[in-house]
Amino acid sequence: MDEKEIFVAGIGVSRAIFADIATEAAEALDGVARVGSGDITSSLINVFTRTSEQGECPVEVEATGDDSVELTVHLSVFFGYPFTALAAQVREAVAAAVRDQVGCDVSAVNVCIDELVFPKE
Repeated sequence: MDEKEIFVAGIGVSRAIFADIATEAAEALDGVARVGSGDITSSLINVFTRTSEQGECPVEVEATGDDSVELTVHLSVFFGYPFTALAAQVREAVAAAVRDQVGCDVSAVNVCIDELVFPKE
């Protein structure tokens, strides 16, 4: 990610804002454990060492022209939820949240399931 902002609809919006909106929308869905992967311990280590196991941000955003954006959302999901149906719900929720909050079109929401979380017995 070279630029800190995406310019759509005549305004610059921080990539972090897009990530926050997508994270809130995705994590509100049943079946999504969290946006991104790794447990709490790994996350804390990453914060203090400034490294990332994924190597990428859990939400990536690119301007696609004509005042639209494309997002890629990396997820940890709970075992027992069908991936295809869950990905469709994430696409719909994230696209709607970005359209409502930012006011721009969403050309695509790519969903990457990076981790499967099993229930504790």
